[in-house]
Amino acid sequence: MYKTTMKLKKKKKQVLKHLRNWKVHTGENPSYRKLMNLLGYKSTRSISLILKSLIEKGYIKKFDGKNFEISEEFSELEINTQTVAVPLVGNIACGEPILAQQHIEDMISVTTTLARPPYQYFILRANGDSMNKKNIYNGTLVLVRKQETAIDGDIVVAIINDECTLKEFKRKDNYILLLPHSDNHTHKPIILTQDFRVQGVVVSVLPEIN
Repeated sequence: MYKTTMKLKKKKKQVLKHLRNWKVHTGENPSYRKLMNLLGYKSTRSISLILKSLIEKGYIKKFDGKNFEISEEFSELEINTQTVAVPLVGNIACGEPILAQQHIEDMISVTTTLARPPYQYFILRANGDSMNKKNIYNGTLVLVRKQETAIDGDIVVAIINDECTLKEFKRKDNYILLLPHSDNHTHKPIILTQDFRVQGVVVSVLPEIN
């Protein structure tokens, strides 16, 4: 049995949190030096000692010379810090596609019930009204799981000729349909045969943050 992080000291909890957050952001695990910079230490020795202790306690396991991952048994525990910081990376069109923005505007804490490790996630702010029947309005924040595949009915972040839009995905025999869901009938389906890729799938519409 693994202990909960309630019995861990603050510094060790911070290391575990950064390990998990880094995995969500990048799909990888941070090196000693990355953890040193994230936590504000001046040398990797302090990080090394904390990681050694966490390995001995079974919270993480070593899988190569530099990087670490959280043990599967630990990741399933109910702990106090069941949130991850997910990057808000800008706007996405819910009308006509707009140029995708890749800069990080903010970091938003999201429960790991929604942003489940080890997948990568990001948050986008919707523009327009073409998905308002799916409760996605102008300014709504959506949590997106990064992936390149989709199934019928998924709401996807679609990249079309280097531009980005949010629509429902439908696959036909020889083409793709990107469908709006709006009470504004000016929005029409987008029919695609090429110059198209999926960047991610919406897993949740997030509540307003005041």
